[in-house]
Amino acid sequence: MARRRRGISINGWLAVDKPLEITSSTVVNQIRRHLDAAKAGHGGTLDPLASGVLPIAFGEATKTVAYVMDGSKSYRVMLKFGEARSTDDAEGEVTATSDHRPDADAINAVLGDFIGEIQQVPPKFSAIKVNGKRAYDLARRDEDVVLKPRPILIKDLRLVDMPDRDHAVFEVVSGKGAYMRSLARDIALRLGSVGHIAALRRTSAGPFSEGNSIPLQQLLEMDPEAVIEKLLPVETALDDIPALALTEVEAQRLASGQPVGLLAVAKRSDPGTPVAQDGIVCAKLNGRAVALAEIQGGEIRPVRVFNL
Repeated sequence: MARRRRGISINGWLAVDKPLEITSSTVVNQIRRHLDAAKAGHGGTLDPLASGVLPIAFGEATKTVAYVMDGSKSYRVMLKFGEARSTDDAEGEVTATSDHRPDADAINAVLGDFIGEIQQVPPKFSAIKVNGKRAYDLARRDEDVVLKPRPILIKDLRLVDMPDRDHAVFEVVSGKGAYMRSLARDIALRLGSVGHIAALRRTSAGPFSEGNSIPLQQLLEMDPEAVIEKLLPVETALDDIPALALTEVEAQRLASGQPVGLLAVAKRSDPGTPVAQDGIVCAKLNGRAVALAEIQGGEIRPVRVFNL
């Protein structure tokens, strides 16, 4: 006899403002228990020493997590000059010091070197796997960890404040896989000093921002029904994906795993909707997401079906 899944079926997204000194997984577990939700996951880890926007997906929304993970993210980063740390943030041990403190002109002069597609070496204390093991597990055992540079995209990087000679505050917009700890470390080194992140806040992740995020403690103090009313639709994460409108019959075919003809659907859709061969689209019925689908030849083929 199959085991019955515990919890209730809840579908949608919730943008949580994560506090400091708590893991992203703990936030997910606390909210899931509070709502008695059967299934939940997050759209991009924030370290315990980072606060800010943590998108949480429930039920069918977990099928769209990858689109948030792949999307742009923005951060407010405080870099402290003068101390390198083993973790590249305030949690680690001091590994090097420097008396050099760059001024605003010197900082602004090098920021262009960090914008665009650049090579970045991830922090040793990261979840990247080395020979099948997490780098942070190896680092905690004082084993030698050698991580290779990898390409990342920094879309925007600006110096916005220097509260004192030891600190500089930046606003950053990045693509997938960029580590702010590495960025802060490398900026300090480029300036002839050493440094680490003293404070980090994520201000947006894909379509989720501080404007539609709710503090964790506030959510935990709310009635679960009131929290559920604040859920954002499953398709919120798919804002950047072209949408095609289906008829009832077409929706039923896609939902059952069968393809539908592209020509009739494309004729009914907005002429400006970009429909590319092998491209992914969000197929909808009356504004409700039916499936993520791929354009193949003259057909729309379901990739992930939503049970909404």
